[in-house]
Amino acid sequence: MTPTDMAALHGLCFSGTACWPAEAFARTLEGRGIFVVEAAGGFALGRAVADEAELLTFAVHPDRRRLGIGRDLLERFEAAARDRGAVSAYLEVAADNDAARALYAGAGWDVAGRRAGYYGAGDALILRKAL
Repeated sequence: MTPTDMAALHGLCFSGTACWPAEAFARTLEGRGIFVVEAAGGFALGRAVADEAELLTFAVHPDRRRLGIGRDLLERFEAAARDRGAVSAYLEVAADNDAARALYAGAGWDVAGRRAGYYGAGDALILRKAL
């Protein structure tokens, strides 16, 4: 996927400041430790540095949800992070994003913290998983 492709899909999944433009993807993809896993209708963008990984953003086309693509991408993100030497991974998710929280909980991610007001009026949960 190109940065333009990623931004287009991201735009279908997020709104406002949560939606990344193509330029943000292009800059991020140039960063240290950055990697992408892709599937038909989705992608996960991560970073692995030293022994930690972070899931930076994750998108599955709205028409392709509930088909196991998200679960597959998450598993592939975790495997790619392990391959890069990570022993733990982190992510942030909106506290009110029930679908994403259910996906992460089902994959063994645990709440490690909370950032009040991180998404404007909404809180972010910091999730962690030992890899």
